[in-house]
Amino acid sequence: MPRPPQYRLQSVLDRAAEGGRITPEEALDLYRDAPLHALGAAADAVRRRLYAGTEHIATYIIERNINYTNVCVTACKFCAFYAAPKDKANGWTRDLDDILRRCAETVELGGTQIMFQGGHHPDYGVEYYEKHFAAIKAAYPQLVIHSLGASEVEHMARISKVTVEEAITRIHAAGLDSFAGAGAELLPARPRKAIAPLKESGERWLEIMEIAHGLGVESTSTMLMGTGETNAERIEHLRMIRDVQDRTGGFRAFIPYTYQPENNHLKGQTQATQFEYLRMIAIARLFLDNVRHIQGSWLTTGKEIGQLSLHYGADDLGSIMLEENVVSSAGAKHRSNLLELIQLIRSAGRVPAQRVTTYEHVVVHDDPANDPVDDRVVSHVSSTAIAGGTAHPELKLIAAT
Repeated sequence: MPRPPQYRLQSVLDRAAEGGRITPEEALDLYRDAPLHALGAAADAVRRRLYAGTEHIATYIIERNINYTNVCVTACKFCAFYAAPKDKANGWTRDLDDILRRCAETVELGGTQIMFQGGHHPDYGVEYYEKHFAAIKAAYPQLVIHSLGASEVEHMARISKVTVEEAITRIHAAGLDSFAGAGAELLPARPRKAIAPLKESGERWLEIMEIAHGLGVESTSTMLMGTGETNAERIEHLRMIRDVQDRTGGFRAFIPYTYQPENNHLKGQTQATQFEYLRMIAIARLFLDNVRHIQGSWLTTGKEIGQLSLHYGADDLGSIMLEENVVSSAGAKHRSNLLELIQLIRSAGRVPAQRVTTYEHVVVHDDPANDPVDDRVVSHVSSTAIAGGTAHPELKLIAAT
């Protein structure tokens, strides 16, 4: 296929940097062929214009992924976390007291958000989530429950024999504040069927998110890179998200992350490079002109690449994730702590700011002399996916009963 001339690519970059909308075809050309630094410069120009007045700030959040079960019927080929329902030796479910203890630790460490994340358990319908969300909100009303996604909604509605509209309405009333981008993986049909054949289609995933947005429940959107998808399929994933966002405005952020190759059926046959990831951050900022926040990921790409993403269009560097087991099970080895994350942002030339789920600033770290000194705020405080059962057993704050 002939490549577009560089002068035409620069013309498209200039138009995008000035706020013009680019087509999927133009996005694909830029993603494949635009010089990396020119692509990043255009994306950063968009970010600076969008955040004029606060463009010097980059944000982070303190949160915890609480994995309530690893039992799952979908058996995604990229997943190293799940156990089949018949696998009694390896399947587990956390009881409510354990979940609430983890919420207590999150509050103690300054966390503002939990992601309730787990398998598609064959017995867990809407009632299960209602019970748990209501209990969390009753005990810790200050915690935002930013959790689940369209795949879990489809599953729980089927188990409880209700519509997805009813399922969303009920779990929202029980305490769910917003949906994570869980289960998006890759939305185009070919790569989705290749890696998650038992999940709903990409079109259905988006339909459920559109229903949620219409019911007043916002969400984030994600992309899993590196499982064998083509460049064109990556851009089509973005196109599908942008089309829904044009109608609803309900996607708060876009978060690409990279496939991890250990302990899963794909066995690392394909992976995304660090440069492909940075190009995706940049093209997302240029193409998703209706999604305000682009989040860089240090968890799957490493802290240096996460830091670089702040120069390629990202305005947020994710989280200090107090607990995370899903991508860690597949080999994500990167760890951080609050002081280090603040320094990563600052050494990228930005002023760090802790945010909440909806991106309002809680505290702006504009003076290093006033940086937080709590060295307990460490990622993966009690991640069972790490050898030994916990990353930092000495930091356990509340004993299990």
